[in-house]
Amino acid sequence: MPELPEVETTRRGIAPHLEGRKIAGVTLRRPDLRWPIPPEIRRLLPGQRLLAVRRRAKYLLLDTEPGAALVHLGMSGVLRVLPGRTPPAAHDHVDIRLDSGRVLRFTDPRRFGCLLWQPAGETHELLAGLGPEPLSDAFDGDYLFELSRGRKAPVKTFLMDQAVVVGVGNIYAAESLFEAGIAPHRAAGSISRERYARLAAAVKRILGHAITRGGTTLRDFLSPDGLPGYFEQELRVYGREGEPCLVCGRKIRESRLGGRATAWCGGCQR
Repeated sequence: MPELPEVETTRRGIAPHLEGRKIAGVTLRRPDLRWPIPPEIRRLLPGQRLLAVRRRAKYLLLDTEPGAALVHLGMSGVLRVLPGRTPPAAHDHVDIRLDSGRVLRFTDPRRFGCLLWQPAGETHELLAGLGPEPLSDAFDGDYLFELSRGRKAPVKTFLMDQAVVVGVGNIYAAESLFEAGIAPHRAAGSISRERYARLAAAVKRILGHAITRGGTTLRDFLSPDGLPGYFEQELRVYGREGEPCLVCGRKIRESRLGGRATAWCGGCQR
């Protein structure tokens, strides 16, 4: 599933082609994706100017005056800006046509993504209750330390809780915990303020670097220009179960936390 760096890579790729453009029309080739596509998408978007392309957590928002189209890429979704006459393929479900002659096309083979509507001045229920952005000043070691007091859940589960911080999925949680030297199964409430400071710094550095590298190509993700992300080549624990640790040489271990595979090093992470 695309995580925050992949979604931010998508945002940066499409925004220059969308912002300031007027929407000439909307084509829906099916009435639903993960959920039904609301009628506002076809009724309110045509004729509107795209004011901004924003990201909140793993969602993209296409802002117009009456509201925003809310997009989640799901497991395999891709947004691309293409020449307007590009014929659609089997899984090209949505076209947003622009006055530039180009089209924003939403492709989603598995249909786990969504296209919803957020009226101006409101917050969609999917965005309500979300934690801070991990690259913002609101997210730091003090914040994690204070919020974790009394928590018995594993720190990796805590870090992946979208009410704690948004956008840190399985890949980047595993990599951040490795860099911070924290075992993923440690109780969140047992970790010191100093170690949380290292963890918050690791999350920021790894996510920021992954964005510059175009995200991580796992399964189906491609950036809007059709190129893969390159952070996969730099993973140090995720997907390397049974291989030697690049730091200490011990075999990378695998366990399951919250139903998710978790890779970690017993030598480097305590």
